[in-house]
Amino acid sequence: MKKNILHVLIMSSFYAFIGFFLQCLTLTLVVASSGNAQHRMNVYETTISVNFENSTLPEAFREIESQSNFEFAYNQSEISRKVKINLNRQNTSVGDLLYEMSKQANLHFRQVNNNISVVKASKADQTHIEVLEGGSITGTVKDSYGTGLIGASVKLKDTSTGASADISGSFVIDNLESGTYQVEASFVGFVTQIQTVDVADGPVTINFVLKDDLLGLEEVVITGASNPKSKLSSSVAITTMNSKTIGEYAAPSTANVLQAIPGFLVETSGGEVGNNLFARGIPSAGAYEYVQIQEDGLPVFEDGALQFANIDNFQRVDLTINRIEAVKGGSASIFASGAPGGIINFTSKTGQNELQGITKLTVGDYGLFRTDFNVGGAIVENKLFYNVGGFYRVDQGIRSPGFDANKGGQVKANFTYQFKKGYARVYYKNLNDRNIFYQSTPFVMDGGKPKEYQGFDANYGTFTSRNLSKLKVPQSGGGFFEADLEDGVHPTSNAVGGVFEFDLTDNISVKNAFKNTNIDMDYNAIFAAHWMGDVSTQDATATSFGVPTTDAVFTYDDNGSALPAATELKRADYWNIKKQMRNVANNLSFNFDLNELNLNVGYYYSNWKSDQNWNWSSYLVSASDNPRLVNLVDSNTGTAYTFNGISGITWLQRESQIKNTINAVYADAEYSISDNLTANVGLRYDNQEFAGVGDHGTWGNDIGILPNNNADNGVNVLMGDYTYWTYDISEVSYTVALNYQFSDVMASYVRHSHGFRTPIEESFYGPAVESGAGSAGLADLEPTFVDQTELGFKYSSPNIALFANLFYMKLDNIAYQDIRAGGVSEKKFANVQNIGLELEAIMKWGKFGINFNGTLQNPEYKGYEGSESSLNGNLARRISNYYFTLRPNYSITDNLNVYANYAHFGRKYQDIANTFELPAFGTVALGGAYVVDNFRFALDVSNLFNTIGLTEADGRQDGVAPVDGQTFMGRSVLGRAVRLSVAINF
Repeated sequence: MKKNILHVLIMSSFYAFIGFFLQCLTLTLVVASSGNAQHRMNVYETTISVNFENSTLPEAFREIESQSNFEFAYNQSEISRKVKINLNRQNTSVGDLLYEMSKQANLHFRQVNNNISVVKASKADQTHIEVLEGGSITGTVKDSYGTGLIGASVKLKDTSTGASADISGSFVIDNLESGTYQVEASFVGFVTQIQTVDVADGPVTINFVLKDDLLGLEEVVITGASNPKSKLSSSVAITTMNSKTIGEYAAPSTANVLQAIPGFLVETSGGEVGNNLFARGIPSAGAYEYVQIQEDGLPVFEDGALQFANIDNFQRVDLTINRIEAVKGGSASIFASGAPGGIINFTSKTGQNELQGITKLTVGDYGLFRTDFNVGGAIVENKLFYNVGGFYRVDQGIRSPGFDANKGGQVKANFTYQFKKGYARVYYKNLNDRNIFYQSTPFVMDGGKPKEYQGFDANYGTFTSRNLSKLKVPQSGGGFFEADLEDGVHPTSNAVGGVFEFDLTDNISVKNAFKNTNIDMDYNAIFAAHWMGDVSTQDATATSFGVPTTDAVFTYDDNGSALPAATELKRADYWNIKKQMRNVANNLSFNFDLNELNLNVGYYYSNWKSDQNWNWSSYLVSASDNPRLVNLVDSNTGTAYTFNGISGITWLQRESQIKNTINAVYADAEYSISDNLTANVGLRYDNQEFAGVGDHGTWGNDIGILPNNNADNGVNVLMGDYTYWTYDISEVSYTVALNYQFSDVMASYVRHSHGFRTPIEESFYGPAVESGAGSAGLADLEPTFVDQTELGFKYSSPNIALFANLFYMKLDNIAYQDIRAGGVSEKKFANVQNIGLELEAIMKWGKFGINFNGTLQNPEYKGYEGSESSLNGNLARRISNYYFTLRPNYSITDNLNVYANYAHFGRKYQDIANTFELPAFGTVALGGAYVVDNFRFALDVSNLFNTIGLTEADGRQDGVAPVDGQTFMGRSVLGRAVRLSVAINF
C-alpha cells in the first residue's frame, strides 16, 4: 500500500541532504577548474617548435595551427606560394616566429583572440605584428517576463564566434575588431532575434527580449531530413521537445514523455520499462514495432521489438537529453530501416565555450530518491568541448513489491573537436539499471464495466512480491536453475560511437556516424495471464490439478499454516529470459548543395545479433496484494503437486538466436521550385539477410527428481536438437512531397510515402523452429507494407500556434504474435486502413497558456474473407479511436507557474472481434514550479484521482468477453504518485 508522503519525505531527507551536498561539491570543483577554458590567447605566450625547410606560407600556417589554437585567415591571391620559409626554432613563441616570417615574406599579422589575419606589409610598416584586445559586445537575453535565458546562444551571424548566456541571461563577446556586426540571439522555444551593432575599442551593450516560438516552428530539425531546416519549411509531421519542455513534463519514464506526441498511442502501465507504442493506429503485439528509437541519429538498437526487449528497456530520459525530435510516417522509411511509423530521435547535449550545467534532486512518496547531473564546457576554447551527465535512482515502485523496484542509473559523455570545415565527436553511454515490470492484475466484470477485485488494489497492487523473489528449481541432468526476482529487468548496456562531418568543398560535405552497442539483459518478471488459469476457489483449483476437493490440503509455503477457506488462488509464472544483444551500425552520407537543389546520398550498414535463453516456472499463489506461495498436497495419496510453492518446474525453455545484416542505399533530394514552394523526393533500397537457430526442447517430461511430487512431471528439456533457418528480403521505400510557405508564419505540405516492416522475431520462431521446418517454414512469410498520404498545415503567431496533419494509411499483412497458452504465439495476420487527424496547438494570453495535442482516427480491419468477413470494419485491436492531452498553465508571478494536465484515452477493444471493450478513461495531473535565480523547485502529482484505466486486458478466450461476476486479468495505469524536486542551473 502507499506510504504517507510526509513520512517518506522525512525519511528521505538525510539521503537528500547527502546527495545535494555531493552535487554542490561536484559543482564547486568543476567551476573551480573551468578557468583554463576561458584563457585569452596571446601569440607571445604560446610556444611551439618548428623546422621549416623551403616551406610555403600555407604549409607554415598549417603547421602552426596544428601545434596551437590559432587560426590563420588570408586572401590566397595576396599570399605568394613562391615564397619559401626557412626556420628551425625550438620552444619559441608564435609571436617571434611570425616576426621572422614577416621579414622573409613581407607580411603583416594581426591577432584578435585566436584569429590571426595575414596581409601584405606596407612600406611604412614597422610593427609587422599587432595583438589587439579589440572591442566587446555585452548585454542580456531575457524572455518577455524579464527572466534570463540561461544557455541562450549569442553569436555573430554566419560565424562561430559567440557566447552563451549565464544564469542571469548576461553574455560577453570580446576581442572583436572594430566594425559593424550582426548579432544573433537564439534559444530553443523562442523566436531568433538579430540586431546590428557598431564595435570600436571598448564595450558596447545590446539587450535581447525574445518572443515565444510556441510550437518551435523556427527550430531547425535534423531527423528525417537530409537538409536541416526549420519545422515551418519542412514537409513532414514532426514534433519537437526541448530540454526545458521535457523537464516541465516531469515524466518518470521514456514512455511517459512520448505520450506528449500526437499520432503515437503510448501505454505506460508497465512501469519505467516494457511499455508499448502504437504509431498512427498500426496494431501490433506491443513494444515499439513500427518506429525506430534513435539516440543522436543512430538506433538505440536496430530492432525495437525483440522478444522481451522493448526498446525503452535501454533508453532513459535524463538531463543529458538536449531535445527529442519525432517524425511520424513521412520520410521515416527513407532515413531508417523498417520504421514506416516514424523515427524518435533523442539528441544529447554537447559542450560549448562557457561552462554550463545543471544538477537535480528528486524525491517521491513511493521511496523515490533520484539525483541527476549534466555539465559541459570547453577543454580548449573554440576547439575541444566536453559534456558529461547521468543519473542514479532508487525507489520502491508505485506498485510496491516489498523490495527496491527500480534501482540503478546511467552515465553518458561526449567530446567534440571543432575544426574549420567540420567537426568530430565521440561518445559513450553506460546503462546499468534494474526495473520492475508490471503485468496483469485481476478485475471483476460488474454491469459491463471493470471493477477492482476484492483484496487486490487496482492502483497499487501487483503479483510481483518479495515472497516470490527467489527461484531455485532442479533441472534435468542435475543441478539447479536459480534466479532473483529483485533483479527485475536488468540491462547492462554499453554504447560507443562517433560522428565525423567535413566540408569537402563549398558545395559538398561528407558525414559518417557509427555506433557499437553491447547489451546483456537479465529479465525477471511475474506473469499472471488468464490463459494460465482463472482466479479460482480452492475447490476449483484442486479440481484443476485432479485432486478430490475433500482430499486437497492447501498450506502457505512460508510457515506451513492452512489457508483461510475464503482465500482464492491464481497461477502466476516466473519468467526468466537472458539476452545477449550486439549491434554495429554505420551511416555514411554525402550532401551536395547545388543552389536550388540539395541532394543527399548515403549508405547504411547495420549488423545485429540477439541470443536468448528462456526458463519459465509456475507458482501457485494467493490472489491478493503481496501474494504468498501456496502448496497443495493430496492427503489421501500423499502426493504433492507443488515444490516450495512451484506447481510447474521449468515448464518452458527456449534457446534461440536471431541475427540480421542490413545493407541499404538511399537518396533524398529537395528542390526549391520557387521562394515559397519546395519539392522533396526520397528513395531507399534495403537488403536484409536474417539467420537464426533454435531449440524449443521436448515437452512434458517427468524428470523424476522429486519423489511423490508432480511439480516435475511436465518439464521442458532442451535436447540440443537445433533447427537452422535463413530469410532474405529486399524492398524499396519511397516518398514524394511538396511544401508551400505562405508567409513567415504559415505553411502547408502534402506527402505520400511507401515503406515496410520486416517480420518480428516471433514470426520466425514458430514456423521455422517450433515446426522443425527451418527455412521452408518461412516461404509464405511476408513483411508488413505501409502506404501513407498526408496533408499538413502549420501556423504560428505570438498568441497561437497550430500544427495539423491529416493522414490516410493502408497496411497489409500486419502480424500479431502475442504469446498464448503453452508459450506458443497466436500467429494471426490482418490488413488495416486508417484515416486520422493529428493536432498540436498552443495558445497563450498573457500569463495563461494552454497546450493541446490529440489524435482522432478510425483504424479498421479490411481484407478478411469467408467465415471471417464479419471482422471487416472492426476497430483495430488495442487502438483507441481518439486520445488527447490538455495542459493549461498559469504564471501566478514571474517566478511561480502552476499547471494541470488531463490525458484522455477513448474506448478500445481487446480482441479483433470487438466483443471485449475496454472503457475510455482519463487521468489528471497537477503541479507547479517556483524559479528563483538559478534554482527551480517543483512539485508534481500524477493520476491525482487514482483513476483505474485499463490499457490492455486478457479475456477468457478470443472473441468472448467476460460476463458480470467473472474475473479477468488486466493492466491498469499506475496509481497516484507525488514527486518533489530541486534543480540548480550553473
